[in-house]
Amino acid sequence: MDVQREIDTRGLNCPLPILKAKKALAEMLSGELLRVVSTDPGSMRDFQAFARQTGNELVEQNSSADEFVHVLRRR
Repeated sequence: MDVQREIDTRGLNCPLPILKAKKALAEMLSGELLRVVSTDPGSMRDFQAFARQTGNELVEQNSSADEFVHVLRRR
């Protein structure tokens, strides 16, 4: 997967990962991919809701150990 931008939100709790993702997406072009790495377990459902509300596509979500990775496609 060709990700154009990645942000590290490890150690941050809701709503900070979403706010940082929103800011990053605003600076990106339509169709570009953003990867967000988080340690907040609630980020799994938060990013699902964020994608539904904003129209950005949640391309992938996965977790390993205590990290959660979200990939969004800019609308």
